[in-house]
Amino acid sequence: MDPLLGFYLANATLLVCHEIDSAYWKEWDFFAGLFGKPPAPEGDRKGLTGFLVFHIPAVLALLYGLLEVQKGSVAGNWISLVVCGCGLFAFSIHMYGFNRGRPEFRTGISVIILVGILLSTLGQLLCTIARMG
Repeated sequence: MDPLLGFYLANATLLVCHEIDSAYWKEWDFFAGLFGKPPAPEGDRKGLTGFLVFHIPAVLALLYGLLEVQKGSVAGNWISLVVCGCGLFAFSIHMYGFNRGRPEFRTGISVIILVGILLSTLGQLLCTIARMG
């Protein structure tokens, strides 16, 4: 298997697993809390609705990117870079949350997924740069 395809597949899998975990932790409240806003009232479905609506095109783009990376296309390289940016953002913002004392994403599996995202992102980034160079 092409190393970039392998890293992309691993990273995409971990990012999707993280987003499943994010629904459990109500990530929309996590982000509100990082910026000093109170969580949504119990029973408020706007956060969940927005979260799910956002993920429809995000997952579509992630899967389309996998096809393009497999083809070795220029679009695949650029989508791969965007996915790497998402992985770096996911890891970084959650580490920021840890440092701010946020209680979410502190279970063992949540941390393993986040560290896996960082490692697979770095491998994917190196492979993408090598392919583009």
